[in-house]
Amino acid sequence: MGAVPKFGVVALDCPDPVALAEFYRELLDWGPAKVDDGWVSLPNPGGGAGLAFQRVPDYRAPDCPSTDNPQQLHLDLYVDVDDMDAAHERALRIGATLLDDKPETWRVYADPAGHPFCLCAC
Repeated sequence: MGAVPKFGVVALDCPDPVALAEFYRELLDWGPAKVDDGWVSLPNPGGGAGLAFQRVPDYRAPDCPSTDNPQQLHLDLYVDVDDMDAAHERALRIGATLLDDKPETWRVYADPAGHPFCLCAC
């Protein structure tokens, strides 16, 4: 691999790694998650960076947009502008919470563990 690192995964802390992996698996229409001793990984079927989930005792969800417990990071997930409404309904159906729908080309949500993510038609 050499001295230059390869970007592997974005890891999210959460109270239930299996449940959160299932949410993102369904949202992104990816294959099954891999569970390894409390660490759950969701490989990207396109070969790019994947997602991983780790259990954290006494997990505190981000309080977006508050600075008391800030978001620290968020995911931008791209959709075609013509598919925004369908993607929105799908995200809500599988457990997302809408945080902000005022922007015309993107919407902000929280996953079931409270991590913010955006559906972007930008």
